[in-house]
Amino acid sequence: MRGLKTTIGLLVVLGGLGAYIYFVTWKQPAEDTSASKLEKVFAGLQSDKVDEIRVNSESGDSTLLKKDKDGWHITEPVAATAQDSEATGIASALSQLEVARVIDENPASLVDYGLGAPRLEIDFKGPGDKTYKKLLIGQKSPTGANLFAKRNDEKRVFAIAAFQEATLNRSTFDLRDKTVIKFDREKVDHVDVTADNKTLELAKAGGDWTIVKPLQAPSDNAAIDGLIGKIQSAQMKSIVGDNVSAADLKKYGLDKPTASITLSLGSAKATLLVGGKAGDGSLYAKDASSTLVMTVDPTLMDDFKKGPDDYRRKDLFTFRAYDASHIEFTRAGQTVAFDKIKGPKTEDEDKWRRAGAKADADKEKMAVFLAKLESLRAMSFVETTAKTGLDAPALTVYAKFGDGKKEERVTFGKSGDAIFASRPGEPGAAKVNSTEFDEVIKKLDELAK
Repeated sequence: MRGLKTTIGLLVVLGGLGAYIYFVTWKQPAEDTSASKLEKVFAGLQSDKVDEIRVNSESGDSTLLKKDKDGWHITEPVAATAQDSEATGIASALSQLEVARVIDENPASLVDYGLGAPRLEIDFKGPGDKTYKKLLIGQKSPTGANLFAKRNDEKRVFAIAAFQEATLNRSTFDLRDKTVIKFDREKVDHVDVTADNKTLELAKAGGDWTIVKPLQAPSDNAAIDGLIGKIQSAQMKSIVGDNVSAADLKKYGLDKPTASITLSLGSAKATLLVGGKAGDGSLYAKDASSTLVMTVDPTLMDDFKKGPDDYRRKDLFTFRAYDASHIEFTRAGQTVAFDKIKGPKTEDEDKWRRAGAKADADKEKMAVFLAKLESLRAMSFVETTAKTGLDAPALTVYAKFGDGKKEERVTFGKSGDAIFASRPGEPGAAKVNSTEFDEVIKKLDELAK
């Protein structure tokens, strides 16, 4: 029992000693910095003057970055474009790094601070520098709010804010530009998508996109721009290999890709190939012009698998009330027409007048009617006009717009409770919300009284 009591007593003493060291040496009040700024770790360093950085991360990666007129590039362990925001973030962090407090001016041992074999080391230099300046980072402080650190040209150990680790402790992959495929979005004028043995071809002319295959129809510009934008912003999840041989592509299902998208930019092309599944559920992929194999998020395939109907223009009318000048409505052999009458002065409002009438159409009723007409959209499409009632139209709308230089015609048919619409030169028919169509008819009747 005496031995046990002695042991317990020693533990109490040691615990008290440890607490004393902690509270006296670490928790002692820091110098008052309210009246002056904290000391910079690298005084006078300008981030835009740093043009070479080596990051020896905790993961074991050693990455050398160099800046030239085109931006930052990785030169070791591979030659690759760097993520500019990552490299500039490190340079900026180094220039702003502050000494939270000096821990030991002349430490007997660096091991106690995790600096005997630093977890992280950042070496850097600027133009004209013959040697690297180095920042060595060890363990976290007892409170977890700081990191023990030192410069290679100083003996002292100091503390820096722990949040800086997120910026500085970066692996080679973290520092790489992870763009899946590079191209100039504004120059894309043709898109070919192949997935599930189906092909979708889209072409741009005069600022508007058109579906070319498997059918010909106007497309939804926003939907096409969304597809191109998603490809442009796609990021690698991981890199399988930088120099994968053609013979090894079969391992990743890239010898016979399950999907591909080719973006044409005039005479130039950019093609992304998608292969099989990786172990984590992501997909293997590669730029057709590169030997690098990567993995990408599987949701990238969602847009590839969309059919032509997903990219067709859904708005039945392209005119808008502000640019329409003439509208005709034909039902049961009877036609009602309205013309826009320009105000005599620029500041005067335009008015609508029924053809053959002397009085202007009701302003509010006309505005509501046109808004409902403009909002009619296709809910879905059918391949043929058979059994759509379009052979005996329930309503035909003809409009002139764009200073009378443009015109369009939309025909509506009724089959049972279903409403369909068709436009000249477009395949099949669009299915329309019957309630919304009935509202259009109701508002038209109010105007035609």
